Amino acid sequence: MLVAGSAAGEVLVLDEPLSFWGGLDTATGEIVDRHHPQFGSSVAGKIVVMPFARGSSSAANALAESIHRGTGPVAIVLAEPDAIVALGAIVPGELYGEWCPVVVAPAPIRARLITGHHAAVDPAGIRVR
Repeated sequence: MLVAGSAAGEVLVLDEPLSFWGGLDTATGEIVDRHHPQFGSSVAGKIVVMPFARGSSSAANALAESIHRGTGPVAIVLAEPDAIVALGAIVPGELYGEWCPVVVAPAPIRARLITGHHAAVDPAGIRVR
C-alpha cells in the first residue's frame, strides 16, 4: 500500500492513465478528457484501477480536491507506484481525515477487478466481491 486505509465500492477500470488535472471535473467526479476511453464516466465513490496517472504535480491537487469534495475515488489501484497519486491521496487524509487508499497490485490481481463489480481494499489486500 502506498497510502494506507480501507475502502469498498464499485470498480472502474481505466483503459489508459488519467490526468486528474484537466482530465477530471473535481466538482462532479466526471472524466472530462475527451480523448480518454472512459470520457463521461464518473470516478466518484469508485475504486479506480489504472496503470499510473498522467500529468504534472498539479494532478495531486486536483485529486486531493475531488477526494475532499466527495467526488473522487474511494481507492486507487495502480500497476506501478506513482508519487503524485499518493500525494493527492495523502493530503485530504492528513488535513481532513478523508483517506483514499492507494495500492500497487500485480497484473493477476488487477485482472480480477472488473468495471461494475464490487471490491474492497484494506491493509490485508484486495478482495473482489
